[in-house]
Amino acid sequence: ELDHDAERELVSRLRAGDTDAFDAVYAEYNARLFAFLARMSRNRATADDLLEETWLRLVSHAERLREDSQLGAWLFTVARNLYVSYCRSRMLEDVHAPHLIGLWPSGCPSSPFEETAGHEVGVRLEAALAELALQYGEGLLLVAIEGLTPSEAAQVCGVSGEAMRQRLSRGRAMLAERLRRTEQPLTVLKEVPT
Repeated sequence: ELDHDAERELVSRLRAGDTDAFDAVYAEYNARLFAFLARMSRNRATADDLLEETWLRLVSHAERLREDSQLGAWLFTVARNLYVSYCRSRMLEDVHAPHLIGLWPSGCPSSPFEETAGHEVGVRLEAALAELALQYGEGLLLVAIEGLTPSEAAQVCGVSGEAMRQRLSRGRAMLAERLRRTEQPLTVLKEVPT
């Protein structure tokens, strides 16, 4: 994770068009953004496309970044918004088959997340997360998996800090309930800050 001074320096260099700064930001965030998008979309190809578009947005908006921009929050916000737009377009495409509308496409090729979550607990957790409404699942992913603070996650999702704390609390409770239905609860749920 970048410290505040290093992040400000990178933002300044990005604003000036420094390609080495872009490479540094890419190295810092690419894997995390891909993991987030893969978990949200449950589709490697979709995650790849949305990730590429996220980086294109940074390139095209770099000179307009505010000097105090938080790069992680900015990038996750862009990635999340692209995912939400993707879901809306999918829903429009699926209008002729309402029973197929969903945020979680099936028959996806394996992603790095799916490969590492191949054991029983990972599979149960992934399935339980997939059942959650977007607003709860994305909050848990951003905070528990990606390591953002609740206030940063609130910024990414465009909600107040209090709304995010409520989403995290409700999401954690719903996730625990889903896991209870499929057997033993996971202790990771206790570690999600509120």
